[in-house]
Amino acid sequence: MKNLSRRVRVATGAAALAVAGAAAFGTASANASAPAASPAVSVAPGATTASTHLTVDAATRAAQAALDAAEAENQRVTVAVVDRNGNTVVTLRGDGAGPQSYESAERKAFTAVSWNAPTSELAGRLAQTPNLKDIPGTLFLAGGVPVTAHNAPIAGIGVAGAPSGAADEKYARAGAAALGR
Repeated sequence: MKNLSRRVRVATGAAALAVAGAAAFGTASANASAPAASPAVSVAPGATTASTHLTVDAATRAAQAALDAAEAENQRVTVAVVDRNGNTVVTLRGDGAGPQSYESAERKAFTAVSWNAPTSELAGRLAQTPNLKDIPGTLFLAGGVPVTAHNAPIAGIGVAGAPSGAADEKYARAGAAALGR
């Protein structure tokens, strides 16, 4: 048997790998497009619920109103609006706002919608229940307000970066008030 050169052995090996890879890809592609084993199941009537959410336009309007209120008082803040599930819908970081304000605003908004209460009120509850602060994603500092529709929380607005939580909350309330116009 003749010894093959290194170049021929490498080329032969590469060709074999290419053929094996193409066969595996074809198999995976064929399986990915195969019909589902069973059809989707429809749930019974009454087994679901509907919820109300802010539109992106409404969330942006609220965030801008809060930012405008802060800027009118020469404050550099970040404003976050989250939906009922705590997912961020919009965040506006004002010119010159500190880097910590971004996450703080989101966490205040999340906390407000989670408990359907202003975070200034919730901060007071820490005296009786100090382990509340250990819940992931929450921040029990003033500056977050809930937004409700039909007596249920649908969003939270959080503001961070002003010299006090009271000022942050004042700007968050200005954002919420913009939704009622």
